[in-house]
Amino acid sequence: IALMQPVRERADYIINTQNLTLAQLHKKLCRLFTETGEAKLPINVVAFGYKYGIPIDADLVLDVRFLPNPYYIEELRPKNGNDKEVQDYVMQNEKTGQFLNKLTDMISFLIPNYIAEGKTQLVIAIGCTGGKHRSVTIANALYGALEQSEGDYGVKIEHRDIEKDAITKAR
Repeated sequence: IALMQPVRERADYIINTQNLTLAQLHKKLCRLFTETGEAKLPINVVAFGYKYGIPIDADLVLDVRFLPNPYYIEELRPKNGNDKEVQDYVMQNEKTGQFLNKLTDMISFLIPNYIAEGKTQLVIAIGCTGGKHRSVTIANALYGALEQSEGDYGVKIEHRDIEKDAITKAR
């Protein structure tokens, strides 16, 4: 303790962490160092292709390979989930709407619970076979729903494998 005395004297804050859980410490630090006094949860929605591997930092991994695959429609194959034709094809399926409703409901439930537990980020990975059509469409829809929600968190989107199919086919 004597060695730390010069540091203690210069400190603006002293926190006794002896009996704190990680979540409690996180809350104390947020109260001290954020404008609102609460944690903001950065959320990253990642579309990926299973054939290229699951994102290593994923907290939640969702498989959308049960949805109809635009790859098997010749005019949609070269397009991706950012193209309206592909989005329309994927979204026209009744199961897609049901899935998105259940997914957004689940994510809305999980976020405040993750924040309360002290989670510092959330990575939601959505996968289909190649990461080009279905996963991109669903990731875009989830991203849009999270952006429009009233939650105080930053949302980013990444289409990790969207171009890989074109690269591997060109070889």
